[in-house]
Amino acid sequence: MKTGRISCVLTALALAACSLTGCADNEVSTDGSTSMEKVIGFLSEAYMDKNSGVKVTYNPTGSGSGIQAVQEGRCDIGLSSRALKSEEAENLKAEVVAVDGIALVVNPKNTVSDLSLEEIAAIYTGKIKNWNEVGGSDSPVVCIGREAASGTRDGFESITGTADKCVYTQELTSTGDVIQTVASNPNAVGYASLASVSDSVSVVNVEGVTPSEKTILDGSYKIQRDFLLVTKKDSELTGTAKDFYNFCMSSEADEFIKKAGAVPVEK
Repeated sequence: MKTGRISCVLTALALAACSLTGCADNEVSTDGSTSMEKVIGFLSEAYMDKNSGVKVTYNPTGSGSGIQAVQEGRCDIGLSSRALKSEEAENLKAEVVAVDGIALVVNPKNTVSDLSLEEIAAIYTGKIKNWNEVGGSDSPVVCIGREAASGTRDGFESITGTADKCVYTQELTSTGDVIQTVASNPNAVGYASLASVSDSVSVVNVEGVTPSEKTILDGSYKIQRDFLLVTKKDSELTGTAKDFYNFCMSSEADEFIKKAGAVPVEK
């Protein structure tokens, strides 16, 4: 009896401590798109600066994996750079937190600076095999892309009309890997979130338009997609997770989205 009473007392004390400290409610878990790394990073840092003791975590697994993590209850908020599929939308919902351009990137030694959507499609489907066919040097084209579950790949192939037709030299698992590979190969071309592009690669104009906040907003830059926050339909966020979500979707978050290189949506 004494042991039982002690156990009950300890449990009560633990519950009381949780009610005072918030326990797990002071942590928010996000999972998904590697293209959203900078956006979620800036938003998380800003939110944690405002809320002492709160921790926002990010698991860069890719859009498909992030969506699955929400479905299975392994994270609070999924991050996706592609739209939900019909079967996913049955029990999940997605809201646009930002808009991002998908930049076509080449090695800085590559002299090609502008391509049409038709030329881009021809390059990625193997119809154009040498850079001299689009005004570059006499060198073979090396096509770098993302793995099948990538939201960036889904967006790029949908817009360029190359779904299931691309001939990739390498299929990589993150935006950072694409940029690093293109930066190290003079003949390589890749696509990556504009928010993640560094000085180690050169951005190619598409039909005379440079990707930027202005050209993404006015629609003149054609290769663009939405960044989404994904949650369950039948299980509303609560506590800190809900508060962080609301912060991300507020006008207060706009400056941090811009700092990350993406474009805020109208609130």
